[in-house]
Amino acid sequence: MKFFHNPRKAAQTAAFLVRLNNGRMDAFSLIKILYLSDRRALAERGRPITGDVMVSMPHGPVLSRIYDEIKAPAEVQDEFWSKHLTGRDENLISLREPNPANDELSDYERSILTETHANYAHYKPMELRDITHRLPEYIDPQGSSIPIDPVKILREEGWSDEEIEEALMSAREEIFLAGIANTATDKVRA
Repeated sequence: MKFFHNPRKAAQTAAFLVRLNNGRMDAFSLIKILYLSDRRALAERGRPITGDVMVSMPHGPVLSRIYDEIKAPAEVQDEFWSKHLTGRDENLISLREPNPANDELSDYERSILTETHANYAHYKPMELRDITHRLPEYIDPQGSSIPIDPVKILREEGWSDEEIEEALMSAREEIFLAGIANTATDKVRA
């Protein structure tokens, strides 16, 4: 099961969490709270907030592309990411401006992020690692990474086969429509 990943929305999602954390946040904690937020949205509505690929890594599950953005040097980060967030400084991520845009996020998504932040921001990074290690979809990758199938999370959350099939169709439609929109935008630019 794959979802449409919007890099602008992913950057706004991370920036929203960092803003909730007074403008600075431990990178490891940010990664974990983003994962927990995406997981919750997936479990509740059949699609995550960011659309990023979920993977198991030695320190627990993460969102793959966002993980790569966070660990990348600032000079090679995605344009949307670097517009809102700084590179890591002593493992802290900071906002570039106090009130970053969040127009890609729905009220529902902002509420998920706010609640997940409230529930988990007080934990230390290694406590968050332990919490995510206990999630049923986590498999120790023995030093590597293993993709997490969102269907496994939906099954664990009690979704029926019919509900999962509807979520799969919706995800496919969103990817298809995004492809059409990108093609139209490319033609306009040409």
